Amino acid sequence: MTRINNLLLTLKIWKDTKGQDLIEYALMAGFVAVAAGAIMPSVSNSISTIFSKIASSMTSAAAQGS
Repeated sequence: MTRINNLLLTLKIWKDTKGQDLIEYALMAGFVAVAAGAIMPSVSNSISTIFSKIASSMTSAAAQGS
């Protein structure tokens, strides 16, 4: 019975698309930032600083969640 419940849970996870839009927007913003950094090298330091701040905040959030 546990195996059937695990299978049903797996199927529900594959069908769930609630967080999909947020991920897509984040990926698009990342691609735009990388393209801007490649085209305009003077902006690359600012982009690097922003990504470093985001990475540190995500690391601290992950540490609090576990």
